[in-house]
Amino acid sequence: MSNSTTEPVQPLSTEQLSATTLLRFATAGSVDDGKSTLVGRLLHDSKSVLTDQLEAVERVSASRGAEAPDLALLTDGLRAEREQGITIDVAYRYFATARRRFILADTPGHVQYTRNMVTGASTADLAVVLVDARNGVIEQTRRHAAVAALLRVPHVVLAVNKMDLVAYEESVFAKIAEEFTAYASELGVPEITAIPISALAGDNVVEPSSNMDWYGGPTVLEHLETVPVSHDLTSCHARLPVQYVIRPQTAEHPDYRGYAGQIAAGTFRVGESVTVLPSGRTSKVAGIDLLGKPVDVAWTPQSVTLLLEDDIDISRGDLIVPSGDVPKATQDVEATVCHVADTALAVGQRVLLKHTTRTVKAIVKEIPSRLTLDDLSQHPEPGQLVANDIGRVKVRTAEPLALDAYADSRRTGSFLLIDPADGTTLAAGMVGEAFATAAEETDSATDGSDDGWDF
Repeated sequence: MSNSTTEPVQPLSTEQLSATTLLRFATAGSVDDGKSTLVGRLLHDSKSVLTDQLEAVERVSASRGAEAPDLALLTDGLRAEREQGITIDVAYRYFATARRRFILADTPGHVQYTRNMVTGASTADLAVVLVDARNGVIEQTRRHAAVAALLRVPHVVLAVNKMDLVAYEESVFAKIAEEFTAYASELGVPEITAIPISALAGDNVVEPSSNMDWYGGPTVLEHLETVPVSHDLTSCHARLPVQYVIRPQTAEHPDYRGYAGQIAAGTFRVGESVTVLPSGRTSKVAGIDLLGKPVDVAWTPQSVTLLLEDDIDISRGDLIVPSGDVPKATQDVEATVCHVADTALAVGQRVLLKHTTRTVKAIVKEIPSRLTLDDLSQHPEPGQLVANDIGRVKVRTAEPLALDAYADSRRTGSFLLIDPADGTTLAAGMVGEAFATAAEETDSATDGSDDGWDF
């Protein structure tokens, strides 16, 4: 039997869910900084833990001789994680409060799992970076800040944990916050919020701490509930990658031809002039179907079906964009990539490049540099990238692609490099400059001359 007084989780009603916004956020921290405990405390104190889950944690904790439940066990799901007391894989958690819905990616902090952090933070609106108050900002902290900057995560929370072990001293917190903020700002992180916490004791996680009356800012949950969701649904370049062409050809809909997909960015309106890429053909939006009903306007990330005034040869992989905002198509892609496969990525390697719903053949023409996250130094011409490496690559594609800069759109500025032999994902790429503070460079074309892959 559970001796906990935690109330059973009451699911939000459909009306409450529809009225709340969604925040995707990721957590990162060095070994033993208490990241899993923070996540467990956040779930526990916000009453987002089911009774049977809490009872299971209490049983495991008791079997280890612990007097109180080890909340880190709520997120460390793998046997290896629980045995070693570390996070290895990305754990996704879904929970909601009355003010907002959340998708949490709990990412590992070890340097050998950099690729896992990149995966978890790639879609995040916010990243929580933990720091042990006793250790301050260390190399791994700088790595996490650099990854957040690379992925253009718009909001970063610095959670200075274990304040109870430094007697809740304001000066300790202030020094760490100042050092981290200066470093992250240099990398181009647009917004940094520092919060002093004790995940183990629950200080400033969900409830304000009586031990730190010198701190007047929000708790972690308060900030998560109120931070503006970064993506402006109307200001981005409008892009609709076509996933499927709908032609029922029934008696009820004999001439229906719709182009279905999820809007990657921006807004589409009925009557708007659009261009289809790569063909370059133009038309106007005759109608928009959303959940089986016609609407006049639709925006990201809605899944819709566009109907055009003209019959155009459109198929999966094509991109529908406003005629007044057509991206430049290119076969020469220069980007920053994080290598995620166990096998190396080498110059001259044949790959598949997947951009939105389009997949084309490509060749790795050059790997100009490899980035060391410890000090952000560049190692020129490494020749290859191995697992967890982050580097610059130049890729030549068989067909022109309409890519945006990653700084402009995280959806249409990203791509995957895939092994054509077995479909393994090799690397995740971000088009354009690595950091927001880097100067823009002119793309350079590269000639290709490989057997069967000469582009």
